[in-house]
Order: sequence, then C-alpha cells, then structure tokens
Amino acid sequence: MSIFRIDPLMLKLIIAVLLATFLPARGHFVEVFEWLTTAAIALLFFMHGAKLSREKIIAGGSHWRLHLWVMFSTFVLFPCLGLLLVWWHPVPVSAEIYTGFLYLCILPATVQSAIALTSLAGGNVAAAVCSASASSLLGVFVSPLLVGLLMNVHSDAAGGSLAQIGKIMLQLLVPFVLGHLSRRWIAGWVEKNRGLIGQTDQASILLVVYSAFSEAVVNGIWHRVGVSTLLYIVAVSVAILAIVLVVNLLAAKLFGFNHADKITILFCGSKKSLANGVPMANILFPSAAVGIIVLPLMIFHQIQLMICSMLAQRYKKSAEKTMKETTI
Repeated sequence: MSIFRIDPLMLKLIIAVLLATFLPARGHFVEVFEWLTTAAIALLFFMHGAKLSREKIIAGGSHWRLHLWVMFSTFVLFPCLGLLLVWWHPVPVSAEIYTGFLYLCILPATVQSAIALTSLAGGNVAAAVCSASASSLLGVFVSPLLVGLLMNVHSDAAGGSLAQIGKIMLQLLVPFVLGHLSRRWIAGWVEKNRGLIGQTDQASILLVVYSAFSEAVVNGIWHRVGVSTLLYIVAVSVAILAIVLVVNLLAAKLFGFNHADKITILFCGSKKSLANGVPMANILFPSAAVGIIVLPLMIFHQIQLMICSMLAQRYKKSAEKTMKETTI
C-alpha cells in the first residue's frame, strides 16, 4: 500500500548519512561545510518566513480553543513525555539518545504534512494552517527556551548562553522575520515556485545532516549506536506518537469539538518538525553530539508520516462511505 512507502526526504536523509559514514568531511572541508551550513540554515528560515501567509493565519485564527490545545500538546504534553522518558531511562542506551528524544519532544509541529493530512482526512484546513504556522513561529522562541530550561546544554558558542541566543537570533529569527516582511514583494514568486522552495528546504536539511553526521562519524557514532539501539528508537517513537494521538483524540471529545476540528487537533497536535529541528540542533548542541541527538527525530519523522497517513486514509474512507449512504 502507498501509505507504507518511505518518504522521499527520508531516503535522501539515509543517503546523506551513508555518505557521511563512508566519506565524512575532514580537514579544511569541515570549515567549508560549516559556512555552507550557516548559509543554508539562514536561507531555510528566510523561506519559512516568506511562505507564512498572514491572510491564511487570520482565516483560521478564531478557533482559539483549538489552537490553545494544539499548543498545549506540542509544547507541554510532548515535553512531559520526553522528561518522563529521560527520568525513567528504561533501556541502557547512550545518554545522547535520551537527549535526542527530549529534544524531539520540545520541537514545534510541522506545517506542510499537518495541513496536508488534515485536508486529506476532511478536517478544518484553515484552522490547521493557523495552528501549524503559529507552532512553527513560536518554536523559534519556545524550543530554544525549553532546551535551556530542561537540558544541561553546553554550546560550542563562545560566551555561553548569551552567545547562543545571539546565534539563534542571527541564524533563525532574523532571516525568518526578513522573509516574512519581504512577502509584499516576493509573495507572487513564492506561490509560483513552491516546488523550487521545497527543494531548497530539503537541500538545506540534507547539508546540515551531512555535516552533523560527518562530525559524529569522526567521533565514533556507529560504535555507540547499533541495531538494538535503532530498534529501541523505533519502538519508543511509536509509543510516544500513540500516546499523543490517544490523548489528543480524548481531549477533542472531552472539550466538545466538532468532527472537522477533532481531525485538525489529531494531526496538528501530534507532529514534530524535521525542517526546524535539524538546523536548530546544529546551533543549540555541540557539533560532536548533533548527529546522534537528531537520530530519534529522523526516525520519528518517518513513523509519524506513515501512521498519520494511515489514519488520514481511514478518515477519508469513512467520510466517503457516509456521503454515499446519505445520497442513497
């Protein structure tokens, strides 16, 4: 079935990891890739800002109860699960793996897949656009703040946390704001070239992943991560996603949301952004640890797409069946 196909981006990520494993950047190439990565991250967030339409956000902005719950799920429920996992520490794997799960739980929601799945399942698309966009925007502020509050992070940036905040502002927030402010001049071009922009996004992510895993390979990542660890990451990712989906579904019923809003809550409140997470990790964490820390995020990304695609297809079939029954 098509729902079990691997996401094309995931295939490219696997290729980037394999390339970094067998041909990691060394010597002078490390400095070159550091400059390229910095430029790619700035471009990525500039494009995120340019794609953010204020009109669409305003269109779905009236559903404040829905947005409040989605934000709660993204920035409270998920982090609580991450903290519980770190505290419980059920399997003796590398500490960076648990850091990676906590980091995963701190990230904002995706935009494209959350909206696409909501639309496929027959949910409230306008509200999904608003929630997913707001989550992505808030994540630029909230995710680094939560990292500082919940993790003992030692950045490579000289000068400690102040320099780290400066790097986040310079590489993430400033390009994001500039991109959004430039919409009045480039909005038409952005709408016509979304495919090209999507490719630019992917290229930026792949460059960051290659750089991060090159550093990790040089520092012996594959001596610390074996098949059993990868299977553990898969199992925990499935468990976290299942818990969040169930909690969101129960909350939507408890608070009396209609069917379309329930679907929106289900898909917008259960996603985590690879596009935001990988570049942000490159800034927040020491370069030697980035590769292993983003590993849970990369695996969770594929799992959330597969499972939520299955759910969206079920909602779609159910709606089509109901429509046929009412027309008979």
